[in-house]
Amino acid sequence: MAERRVSRWYFGGLASCGAACCTHPLDLLKVHLQTQQEVKMRMTGMAISVIKNDGFFALYNGLSASLFRQAGFTGGFVGTPADMVNVRMQNDMKLPPHLRRNYAHALDGMFRVIKEEGFRRLFSGATMASSRGALVTVGQLACYDQAKQLVLNTGVMSDNIFTHFLASSIAGGCATFLCQPLDVLKTRLMNSKGEYRGVAHCAMETAKLGPLAFYKGLVPAGIRLVPHTVLTFVFLEQLRKHFGIRVPA
Repeated sequence: MAERRVSRWYFGGLASCGAACCTHPLDLLKVHLQTQQEVKMRMTGMAISVIKNDGFFALYNGLSASLFRQAGFTGGFVGTPADMVNVRMQNDMKLPPHLRRNYAHALDGMFRVIKEEGFRRLFSGATMASSRGALVTVGQLACYDQAKQLVLNTGVMSDNIFTHFLASSIAGGCATFLCQPLDVLKTRLMNSKGEYRGVAHCAMETAKLGPLAFYKGLVPAGIRLVPHTVLTFVFLEQLRKHFGIRVPA
């Protein structure tokens, strides 16, 4: 009897964490660009500045927190504390030494936030994080399935790694465009020191910089999210192929 393999429940998380390890430097540069009040540096200049001032491994600041947050809407809410710490750790090196938070790792950051700012502060930006997580998931999963089916229907390509690469690239582009405005607001709220009264106030202050402010960092966001999406689905397909549960075809 012919068999096929289906994913185990934890394959998505493993695949997403594997992708995060590969694309984290791009996420860090995206955060740096989004928190600029005025455009002073582009992505390449920012990368050179980070490496020059803090060393190559500074590109991986906040990786532990990034691994904590991988998920969709529910995960976006639950992972908000880790996401906030991730944003702050990534942005720390831009601040003068006396203003840096200097979190040692994700758990240290979360404990410090509770101690210094209160428990509720951990969920600053939770609405944006959850909404962004939902849009990323919709953009990735729905677009991936549709793109993969369209590619297979051409009859030119079979269900192989090249098809997975093409379909996930399309899905990553869709997800980036959908979630970028929410991502900008999320980053600003999480990195704030009390200057915003809430989501609406943050949105109004951002709007004062012009409509394109909501797409600040779009290029590095795409350069980060598209490879992240590609790697996630490539890893997921390979995990399913080699370690998935065998079921009748």
